[in-house]
Amino acid sequence: MRDTSLRLGAPPRSAARLCVFVHGRAQTPEEMGEHVIARLPVGDTHFVLPRSPREAWYDARAIDPASDATLAQLEEALDAIDAAIASAAADGAPSDRPVLAGFSQGACLVLEYAMRRDRALGALVALTGCRVGPPTDTSPRRRLDGLPVYLSGSDADPWIPASAAFAAAADLAVCGARLRAESFPGRAHEVSDAEIDVFAEILAQTGATP
Repeated sequence: MRDTSLRLGAPPRSAARLCVFVHGRAQTPEEMGEHVIARLPVGDTHFVLPRSPREAWYDARAIDPASDATLAQLEEALDAIDAAIASAAADGAPSDRPVLAGFSQGACLVLEYAMRRDRALGALVALTGCRVGPPTDTSPRRRLDGLPVYLSGSDADPWIPASAAFAAAADLAVCGARLRAESFPGRAHEVSDAEIDVFAEILAQTGATP
């Protein structure tokens, strides 16, 4: 399969860290490059921005009950994250503990990746995200002991209700993540300068090795 991801930042072999950034519904890697990555002090980070083959990574809203069709699309999207990491690793990027980040539907995907896939991560940045499907006692979870996680949201966001972000924060805390969660009153469906600052701070603190 042809790699359609967007690569930005430091060359893979000279990068200190790898960050996979996942776009949201009806968005493109190029838009995320312009509206998010370009606002970061890119420095020595190699960014890979995978591209959804459809309008969205999965058709349902994250807060809808997770149907079999949604779960199948979710697994396909998580496979795309795995493929992005593997592609960057093949080019020489440090991939032992990648940083996973995303906005909106992309933020939901990186949260699900952390809970469902058994891979060591350097950090997790979920800009306006929640779990896919309302969390239940049987929702997939795994230990995230000490993993730096930043989760943001807003009480005015039309796609990710604050209650869903709070539920995701509770899940992350139970799993042992080193969590920083913020809700921005009145913030539209966008990434604020304050969120960019935290994202940059996390990247600076995350190296190629633990």
